[in-house]
Amino acid sequence: MTGEEKLRKFTEEQYKKQVTKVNDRVYHFLGWGHSNATAIIGETSVILVDTLDSDERAKRLRAELVTITNKPVRTIIYTHSHPDHRGGAGAFRDTVEEIIAFKARTEPLDGYGRIAAALNRRGGFQFGYELTDEENISQGIGPREGKAVGDGVYDFMPPTTVYDVDTMTRTIDGVTMELAAAPGETDDQLFVWLAEDKVMISGDNYYGCWPNLYAIRGTQYRDIAQWIKTLEKILSYPAEALLPGHTAPLMGRSRIQEVVGNFKNAIASVFDQTLDCLGRGLTLAETVESVRLPEELRDKEYLGEYYGTVEWSVKGIYNGYVGWFDGDAAHLMPCPRREFSTAVLELAGGPDAVLAKAQSCLEKGESQLALELLELLDGEAQSGQMKEVKRRALLARSAQMTSANARHYYICSANEI
Repeated sequence: MTGEEKLRKFTEEQYKKQVTKVNDRVYHFLGWGHSNATAIIGETSVILVDTLDSDERAKRLRAELVTITNKPVRTIIYTHSHPDHRGGAGAFRDTVEEIIAFKARTEPLDGYGRIAAALNRRGGFQFGYELTDEENISQGIGPREGKAVGDGVYDFMPPTTVYDVDTMTRTIDGVTMELAAAPGETDDQLFVWLAEDKVMISGDNYYGCWPNLYAIRGTQYRDIAQWIKTLEKILSYPAEALLPGHTAPLMGRSRIQEVVGNFKNAIASVFDQTLDCLGRGLTLAETVESVRLPEELRDKEYLGEYYGTVEWSVKGIYNGYVGWFDGDAAHLMPCPRREFSTAVLELAGGPDAVLAKAQSCLEKGESQLALELLELLDGEAQSGQMKEVKRRALLARSAQMTSANARHYYICSANEI
């Protein structure tokens, strides 16, 4: 089965539209948008945890809520600030009275606004916003966002209550809940614990595939050590239902402990192995080649690389701890890329020989090697043949990918040629 086929199978199995009734007052909504939402029914109103990704999708969620209860949504809780969890808030503008969020533990680096155009482009490539439905099977952790398929737009509402605490207990409309800081995928993440119901609403620190420990769209370093601690904290609660921000809920304490426990152990293993390699003085390339998931975890479907990848995670951790320089003196002050390429082309017998070799690699299924050989020709005149070989290599590489993010980036790059 190709990577493309595996991603399609995962998408078809994971994102069927469903409402999970946990008990008489807690309902989880999967497949109603790119992200999930959870409704908690209070004495006179509904507390909504996350709001889906677009106004139109949230309007349909609101209509579905009416079939469950006639109580209005008066409180919204954002598990974190990612737009796919806040984009539907405006659908409840006429009834909502309070919107709760947690303050980020660290502030973004100054100057992010100056690179917004580049980040937006990379984000568009990662998520495949401009791709067709055939090209974009899913966004890995959920169906395509509404804004990408003409199903509404972001309609944000800002938080009215922002807490800067580790943990707090609130009673909202008769429902007592614990809100706890849960930094991991984001620094402003929180989870909601309903002790009476034994329900954990976990946000985006767990979902049923390999996470984005590093996002190829470009982000500040995500503190993986802290992410692991947050997962340990989640596991310390006696949850009988775990309701994530993406992918299907986990039901039953033993299942939660097994799946989230393995999820945490897998991340911890990659993190520890990467630091061990750094401690031994290995280069980045050597570290990437060395780090592997433990054998007993490699075939777990909920650790499949449908979103992030282990390789990207290793690179993110490595760079987060020591920066871009990998310790190899040859990489400290490299010669200009054009100068290096010219020297290699002379050894190889010229651009035509390299192009022929790249085409041969592509025909043998070695699309990555073909792409790297073609990089040597970046400074040469861009012939139609070279562009076509590169385009085909990018598309061939995309078909090998289980990661939706990788697939999209390759296809978007091919479409630009």
